[in-house]
Order: sequence, then structure tokens, then C-alpha cells
Amino acid sequence: MSIRVEEFGTVKDGQKVKRYILENGKGMKAAVLNLGAVLAELQVPDKDGLLRDVVWGYESAAGYEVNGPDLGAVVGRSANRIGGAVITIGGRDYPLAKNNGENNLHSGPDMYFTRMWKGIIADDNKVEFSLHSPDGDQGYPGNADITVSYTLTDDNELQIAYEGKADQDTIFNLTNHSYFNLDGQDSTSVLEQKVWLDADAFTPTDAGLVPTGEIRDVTDTPMDFRTEHTIGERIEADYEPLKLAGGYDHNYVLKNDGKYMLCGKLISDRSGICMEVFTDQPGIQLYAANFLDHEKGGKGGRTYERRSAVCFEAQYFPDACHHANFKSPIVKAGETYHAKTGYRFFVKK
Repeated sequence: MSIRVEEFGTVKDGQKVKRYILENGKGMKAAVLNLGAVLAELQVPDKDGLLRDVVWGYESAAGYEVNGPDLGAVVGRSANRIGGAVITIGGRDYPLAKNNGENNLHSGPDMYFTRMWKGIIADDNKVEFSLHSPDGDQGYPGNADITVSYTLTDDNELQIAYEGKADQDTIFNLTNHSYFNLDGQDSTSVLEQKVWLDADAFTPTDAGLVPTGEIRDVTDTPMDFRTEHTIGERIEADYEPLKLAGGYDHNYVLKNDGKYMLCGKLISDRSGICMEVFTDQPGIQLYAANFLDHEKGGKGGRTYERRSAVCFEAQYFPDACHHANFKSPIVKAGETYHAKTGYRFFVKK
């Protein structure tokens, strides 16, 4: 196991971007940046023993400074959508920016993933990033200290652990927004890759893609991934939730009961790579890059197109602060928020 650090350019204010490269004994590599605590590269061996970079990202630091589609991003203080761009904590309303119609998306516009984090090598297989988020930052109450760590194990699992603590009651709901394509950078579509999810239900949305509060059974719907299906098989089905979102962009209700366990899979017959998704969070947003639109500046000069990759965003349910039947993302002052997600890779036999 080894970690090395190299420079990855500078941002507009002159700060240097560092790239931390973790490598295990099996040749798997992960590269993470102090700019945004972004997961920038994930090299995984395929069925022929060749390495494929299975996450979308930018060729230079300049791309990550803007990063409209959130490639590889750590998203916080609260991921996903909040209806009406307002949160209510302790009977008080805190307005957020309306950056997605009338709603707030990913706590924008001043995203955590466009900021410089403090990075350290925390162990021989672990890099840790920290960020201070002051009271009122993005509209959220409380001075918050946040850490995100990446650990690469000997069995080809990249684990992402989150911690947050604030001096006021606030919301913590962080996730990673990596776009995965198990066929690597030369692939232009993810639609033939297969998904499995350990979820009996999902949370339907309104036209603004904010959950209504309903928890709906996936049985006999194109949302059912309890057996493996390709992403493209039913993505154009005549089903209202799919039509509203332009494809898969939905929160699934996991059955892990707060335990860190296997909750999802992505499988490519072409490369032979299987990715297992582990998390202790109650939901996963399955997002098939419906809004990725001719994103230039990708690795090797590539342009990333619609539905060329898929995200598995572990999270509290979107808009959970407005629905009593959803697990609450509110963390009390002085208490510590913990979350963990892992992506484990192997070659399918």
C-alpha cells in the first residue's frame, strides 16, 4: 500500500491543488484532490488485468473549479433537493438559495466541492480532508467542522467516511457524486450496464423532483432493481416518475437499518468489472446522468454526454427535513454526524 502526493495545477486565487494517489497491492489506484475533496480518478483492473479509470473527471484543476455536473464531488452541507429552498429547525426557518427552480440543490451555489480543503495522509492507506463551514454558510445554522476520509483497502474497496459537528442544531447530509462507467473513459454510454439495489421502495417526486413524502413499493414498476436489469432496459418506460426526471434520478429506500452493508451493484459484461456499493445511510439516489449535457474538459480531452455514467449517492432522503416519516438529517449541537459509503470492485467470474 502506498500514497504519493503530486501537484495538480493552481486555482484562480493562486492556491496549489494537490493530488493524493492511493495504490494497493493489487494495482488499484484512487486519486483525490484537496480541491473539493473530489474523487478524481479510480483505476480498477478489468477481466484482462488492464486498468480502467471508471469515474468521470476533468483534465485540469480549472474544470473542478466550476464542475457544473458535480463530477466526483463531495456534496454538503446537505446533498440533493430541499423543497422551497428553506429548512426549519427548532421552529425557525432558514432560507437557502433557490438554485434549482424554487428549490435548493446540493446546498448551492457556493458548493463545498469548489473550495480548498486541508488534506493530510492519515494512515498508509488513508487520506483525510477537513473543512470549516461558518455559521450561516450556504444559509445553514452553526459553525461546523467537517472531515471526509478516503481509505483504499487490500480487497479493492474505496471507503468514504464523513464526520460533522456544529455548535448549533443543523443539517448534515453529505454524499459523493461520482459518475461511474465500468467500461472506462472510452465508453460513451452506461445503458448496457446492470444495476441491482436492495430496495423494496422509492420516494416519488413532484415536477421539481422533490419527494412528495410518499414511500412507494417498486413491485411491478420499472423502478424495481431487486433483480439485475440494465439501466437502459426500462429507462424510457411510460411511467410518470421516469418521465418527470427524464430517466432514473430517484431516491431508493434501503433495507440496511443503519448498518454498513451491501446495498447495490453495478455490473459490466464488457469489462467484466462488478462494483458493489456499501453504506450505512437510509437512501441511495440512482442517477443515470440525465442532465449531463456535452460536458467538455474531461480526461484526455473527452466530452461527457447524457447517460454516459451513473451515480450511486448514499444519503438521507431528499427534503427529509420536511417529512416526518423520513429519517431526520438534523444533528443536535455538539453531537457528531457519521456516515460511511464504500465502493468495492472485483472481476465477475
